[in-house]
Amino acid sequence: MNNYIHFKKQRELGEILSDTFAFLRSQFKPFIATYFKIVAPYLLIMLIAVGFYLYSFSSVLNIGSSSGSLVSGVTMLISGLVFLVAMILVYAVSQSTVLHYIKSYTELQGQTDFDKIRREVYDSLWSFIGLGIIVVLSIVVGFICCFLPGIYLAVPLSLSFSIMIFMNKSVGESFSYGFTLVKDEWWMTFATLLVVGIIVGVAGYAFSLPAQIYQIASMGIFSGEMDALDVNSGFIDPVYIILYMISTLAQMLLNTISIIAGAFIFFNLNEKKNFTGTFERIQNLGKTNEE
Repeated sequence: MNNYIHFKKQRELGEILSDTFAFLRSQFKPFIATYFKIVAPYLLIMLIAVGFYLYSFSSVLNIGSSSGSLVSGVTMLISGLVFLVAMILVYAVSQSTVLHYIKSYTELQGQTDFDKIRREVYDSLWSFIGLGIIVVLSIVVGFICCFLPGIYLAVPLSLSFSIMIFMNKSVGESFSYGFTLVKDEWWMTFATLLVVGIIVGVAGYAFSLPAQIYQIASMGIFSGEMDALDVNSGFIDPVYIILYMISTLAQMLLNTISIIAGAFIFFNLNEKKNFTGTFERIQNLGKTNEE
């Protein structure tokens, strides 16, 4: 296929960025269709929980009847817990779906098998959640102890999910192998992740602006007629809630860019150390010659 993008090869920073967006352009329709078919139920639950949380949060802040505040407080607590669980599931399923899509794409040379992707996503869900919790806790502890260890740990551990999928390693092996993979390549990996993070962060902020501008405008800050009660009512406003939910959805979709770029980074480092793609191309060349 002319549009087929080889993941298993060495790339510089610029090539990783350009090939990330080239992959999204060439695979946009099948990729988005696969993503939503698998992730949509969890996304929907998360977005609904966000809406309920914002609504109940503003009711709690509002000075009213104690019974109403109690009900709103319980609603906020429940919706907050549902949102937390749904967010964990969304991030795990989203990351797994993107990586398994890339795995299917590389195995089938540009084609994908939806049924296999969905099956493998569900089969590896608990492993993803477990690895995600370990990775997040490790990075948080690193930041708490001192800022620099947190940054250092974030670089190799960000590759652990790709390692688990593309190298079929266990949770423990995936966690530890990232340090081996980035050895002598930490700064290059950090620079690539930083650039990707800035791009995704700026794009995410752009999508969050409409909700922020609408809330500020509805509270009368621009006109100088700000009412303290409007600060609370702004969260109840259905337009603001919808804009906030759209912003949250957009940020989840933008996160797929980071996951795809992370896969390219993994293959780049793996190729430099293990020459997996090179050996595969040599073997395929030999088979072609024999035919």
